[in-house]
Amino acid sequence: MAKKSAENGIYSVSGDEKKGPLIAPGPDGAPAKGDGPAGLGAPGGRLAVPPRETWTRQMDFIMSCVGFAVGLGNVWRFPYLCYKNGGGVFLIPYVLIALVGGIPIFFLEISLGQFMKAGSINVWNICPLFKGLGYASMVIVFYCNTYYIMVLAWGFYYLVKSFTTTLPWATCGHTWNTPDCVEIFRHEDCANASLANLTCDQLADRRSPVIEFWENKVLRLSGGLEVPGALNWEVTLCLLACWVLVYFCVWKGVKSTGKIVYFTATFPYVVLVVLLVRGVLLPGALDGIIYYLKPDWSKLGSPQVWIDAGTQIFFSYAIGLGALTALGSYNRFNNNCYKDAIILALINSGTSFFAGFVVFSILGFMATEQGVHISKVAESGPGLAFIAYPRAVTLMPVAPLWAALFFFMLLLLGLDSQFVGVEGFITGLLDLLPASYYFRFQREISVALCCALCFVIDLSMVTDGGMYVFQLFDYYSASGTTLLWQAFWECVVVAWVYGADRFMDDVACMIGYRPCPWMKWCWSFFTPLVCMGIFIFNVVYYKPLVYNNTYVYPWWGEAVGWGFALSSMLCVPLHLLGCLLRAKGTMAEVSVPCATPPRPRAEASAPKCPVSHPLGCTSALEVSGPAGGGWHGGDADPPGPEVVAGGAEVCPRPPTPSLVRERGAVSPHSRRGPCPQAAAGGGQRTGQGPACVPPRPPWPGDSTRPFLPQRWQHLTQPVWGLHHLEYRAQET
Repeated sequence: MAKKSAENGIYSVSGDEKKGPLIAPGPDGAPAKGDGPAGLGAPGGRLAVPPRETWTRQMDFIMSCVGFAVGLGNVWRFPYLCYKNGGGVFLIPYVLIALVGGIPIFFLEISLGQFMKAGSINVWNICPLFKGLGYASMVIVFYCNTYYIMVLAWGFYYLVKSFTTTLPWATCGHTWNTPDCVEIFRHEDCANASLANLTCDQLADRRSPVIEFWENKVLRLSGGLEVPGALNWEVTLCLLACWVLVYFCVWKGVKSTGKIVYFTATFPYVVLVVLLVRGVLLPGALDGIIYYLKPDWSKLGSPQVWIDAGTQIFFSYAIGLGALTALGSYNRFNNNCYKDAIILALINSGTSFFAGFVVFSILGFMATEQGVHISKVAESGPGLAFIAYPRAVTLMPVAPLWAALFFFMLLLLGLDSQFVGVEGFITGLLDLLPASYYFRFQREISVALCCALCFVIDLSMVTDGGMYVFQLFDYYSASGTTLLWQAFWECVVVAWVYGADRFMDDVACMIGYRPCPWMKWCWSFFTPLVCMGIFIFNVVYYKPLVYNNTYVYPWWGEAVGWGFALSSMLCVPLHLLGCLLRAKGTMAEVSVPCATPPRPRAEASAPKCPVSHPLGCTSALEVSGPAGGGWHGGDADPPGPEVVAGGAEVCPRPPTPSLVRERGAVSPHSRRGPCPQAAAGGGQRTGQGPACVPPRPPWPGDSTRPFLPQRWQHLTQPVWGLHHLEYRAQET
């Protein structure tokens, strides 16, 4: 039973109660319908719900988030964008958009998962009408898990090929080389015309062995999407090895994942430092770093610079994928997720900036060695990882060592992002399964099925035309357009449907204080405007997908790509429409304004349970709400215990618990300081109704919506899950 400390008014839970949440019995003695499965549990209405896993220590969560958010985009995309968009000037829009859009949504996703104790789908029970956001994030992260691992397979292939005395992409004469192949030349060779009497311009038109190894050996590039060709068995085996690694990183849940990321998330930083030390000692490194940071103030007025900054923020922060929500759901209920979000955002952006010095010191050396401008060698994406850098290491002494070190770092950077993404998908999937379907090895089997399905789809990307399929996934399925759409609706739902102030109070309930008001303003105004502005720009200035500036995709290929994008974007409106159409009642029933007090409850609708209220009320417990809805917290400020026929007291529906301090009770819905009655009593809660709440104007997120038909009102009310209520009872 819940016990209230006489010293501080905080409720604790006994050992028995920690075994499972309590559900009030129905009229026939069976457990009432709720978030958990009926018919499972001990007599008296106790449900034996398996406890939710938590991180062994909080650093496990930090390292998992670092491993997931800090990935390949920080190393191969940010440095190029910084150089392309004005050098140091690019940091101005980058930092501004991080403050307005990136950090607020990053914090929102982590805190939402921690508060609701659920994965990417069930977390949107906070507003069931928009649960389509959860399905959308599941679709996006599934696409990411499917195609992102191809980069790991290619990196693994290069890593294996690096263990030779002479790198296979350093020389011509192999079976995959063409007559146009010319080995990498040095500037003095070109000046002396010692290479078949060819001028420097003529040499520039020839094929590098690095490019031929990438296109003819690794990709075996065909003529187009319509020419799939045969499987590349060497790359297929590398792909299979990567999926086996991912499976054994994820199959035991966060207990194992939280340990593995200590290596996969930290070792890349060691390699980056080693490569930086090596890079700055090379000739031409300083020129490369100057090109990286040299400010071009004229770029600041270009809209494309701001669009690139916003898109990079959403990519690198891994926003909208649902994985951050899943990771946050394994936190303790009272973990300081606000501090964690700020620290993680600084680590993410700092890594991107630091990686630029590593990349451009190497590119500056390569430009100097070849006697060309750095713009000729600066690339991003796979071009940097599998063409520019392999070409650079061939010019270094002990080239195989530096090649192996680089590709091992690349493998680790992608590996932790990959298996944390799979963990997020599996978490959302398992949260959908009722506890009645729980069996011993459900996680291991679910992970195996997910990995097997993704591997089968990936086989289309290891064929001769696989690179064209990979580009379709990369350009459409998890593009900036889909992530911006997702982030926009997340802010709108939390700030304007559930209520920004209300969610700030929920965060205060967890961490003990209200975050900076800037977060609320961003969720309500700034972030949705930024997301929608960049989204509209991307749609208006949409360019069809072209591979390597030469191959134009056929119309049906673009149609497939837009099918990927719309399959996630349409989840929100289609689920919303489905909920509205399935709701019972007549369209003529229109609710009363927000300020109207709750209607009196009849005795029949308020079954009583002789147990303590999980959120602090010590009288009888009411279970109400639509069928299958479980506990609902729709009443932001419910009245005290009501008196029904017969004079029995009945608790209101579980409210958001008031924030209680030892120095005085603070109303969660008013910024006017402690309630005088509570302060006079030393800040103690009596349990006979809510704490003193001064009057306040209504805000979005109250129990009813003006002019919304009554049949739809329940769709905007939160559905508290069993794990959420249990942790709330234990931790608040």
